[in-house]
Amino acid sequence: MKVIETAIPGLLILEPRVFGDARGFFMESFNAKAFAAATGLDVDFVQDNHSRSGQGVLRGLHYQIQQAQGKLVRVVRGSVFDVAVDLRRASPTFGQWAGVELSEENHRQLWVPPGFAHGFLVTSDSADFVYKTTDYYAPQFERSLLWNDPAVGVEWPLHLLPGAPLLSAKDVAGQPLAECETFA
Repeated sequence: MKVIETAIPGLLILEPRVFGDARGFFMESFNAKAFAAATGLDVDFVQDNHSRSGQGVLRGLHYQIQQAQGKLVRVVRGSVFDVAVDLRRASPTFGQWAGVELSEENHRQLWVPPGFAHGFLVTSDSADFVYKTTDYYAPQFERSLLWNDPAVGVEWPLHLLPGAPLLSAKDVAGQPLAECETFA
């Protein structure tokens, strides 16, 4: 497994080894020993999630203010622009974001540590997005950072879409960085 550091320490792009031939491909999508050896992290995943979304769907930027979740995310069908925003006030990168394309072709994964808001924009016709979490979903603690807050300045690739992004009511009502709950 190859680990690529992003501009935000701790936010990691992972490239698993993929073995392919005329029949298709094989890859180990997760191995706890290999993950720990490559990243130096010893994490316990407790929940797996899978979402399917159509082109232009923007999900996020979500986080849990308590029971904060670390996430290992990847795309098994289609492609997305995946984003994480550092919401740890004590961090030198507080309020900064990093984005990466995740797709069925590049097989990349993104490790999003606890203390980050996370979201993605579907850039293909549709996408199947799967992820592991280090804590359980707790809707009472779920929060949304406003996806287009100018103070954060995420550069979503909206030019790839035929129209405006499709958002849930929860995401439309997301809070700007100056008003949202953050981590110590």
